[in-house]
Amino acid sequence: MEKLSKKYMIGHQMQQRNSTLRDLLSNTAKSITQRIFNPYQKVEAPSYEEFWALRDVSFEIKQGEVVGIIGRNGAGKSTLLKILSRITEPTSGRIAIKGRVASLLEVGTGFHPELTGRENIFLNGAILGMSKVEISKKFDEIVDFSGVEKFLDTPVKHFSSGMYTRLAFAVAAQLEPEILIVDEVLAVGDGEFQKKCLGKIENLSSEGRTVIFVSHNMGTINFLCDRCILMNQGNLVLDGAAGSVIQQYLTSATSYSAGQQVWSDLNKSPGDEFVRVRAIRIVDKENKVCTTFDVRDPVFVEIEFYVLKEVRVFVEFFFRNEIGQITFASKDNLDSPWKDVEYPLGLYRSVCEIPMDFLNDGTISVSYGIITGHHNIHARGDDILCFSVTDRLDPEGVRGNFQYEWIDAGVRPRLNWQVDKID
Repeated sequence: MEKLSKKYMIGHQMQQRNSTLRDLLSNTAKSITQRIFNPYQKVEAPSYEEFWALRDVSFEIKQGEVVGIIGRNGAGKSTLLKILSRITEPTSGRIAIKGRVASLLEVGTGFHPELTGRENIFLNGAILGMSKVEISKKFDEIVDFSGVEKFLDTPVKHFSSGMYTRLAFAVAAQLEPEILIVDEVLAVGDGEFQKKCLGKIENLSSEGRTVIFVSHNMGTINFLCDRCILMNQGNLVLDGAAGSVIQQYLTSATSYSAGQQVWSDLNKSPGDEFVRVRAIRIVDKENKVCTTFDVRDPVFVEIEFYVLKEVRVFVEFFFRNEIGQITFASKDNLDSPWKDVEYPLGLYRSVCEIPMDFLNDGTISVSYGIITGHHNIHARGDDILCFSVTDRLDPEGVRGNFQYEWIDAGVRPRLNWQVDKID
């Protein structure tokens, strides 16, 4: 791939952003009337703006590599995968692909909703260029891997998103393309199926097949990939060893958030008709926004959110280390005064305290989720905030006067020990 770019033209309507359908129809009718009775009246044409989803991206992937592509939303990852999958053409640049490509970019890609699961297996195999005989040989493996045998002769339009994903991945992986491209779609599946997928991707790599993998889960990227590409605003920022690229990506999160994010416009904040987030921040014991802590200091992570409909609400925080592994997580379901009951409408603040002498030194990223009822996720943010923890060679610290490298672990609690001479 050499100097790959993709440009879109974004049209700006003259309508107000929050216009209703009735306003739109009314304005359209007025425009038509004006053209009939005033044909020479100048009509303002809609304005257009160039948007470069990709800009001069160049890299080479060798056979058998498992390459992760990471970056924040809008970084250009999905556009890049669509070009690699031949779904869309680049505006400029050159791309050369050697081998059969199978893509899993979104739920149901390549499926015909009116066809059954069985028919879609053969359809997808044909799209990949395989004969009916080749597909038949792999058919039982595909069905077994997907776990949808009971619904195999049901039109896939009746499948849940999880069933869609399982069958689509099973087809893409079991038919063994030379190149497999996988987007974040695996997040739809349950934990057990995700493990099966990761194991299959490992097997494909060991067989000399190439895998390009996009995910917001840095732990998965670090586990699967030896190499990682970091994208930002359509540009390739970094290409190197997965661990170091992930670490730089997570560390750079502080430049985005500065310890807090606040949404002043409720309509644009994360959430839905049930819950909306107003703010999330990291503060010290004096309630000041902070991004650097001593290992002996407590850390407070708080989130403010509106409950717009009476529902049972749980807040959860996930804390990841520098290579994207979740070191620990916490939920407020045990401490809420509204435990097991619906929250009244209003604004709430939920605070998680990480005690002193607990965290290891390094950079920690924070992800959050607000869930209700049967684990329905109403708001979510991955690696949305970031803070660092430091420890010193100090008798009062967790490290004490131990001068060597500390154990590479997620937490570093100062626990009570007793050492006795027993003889």
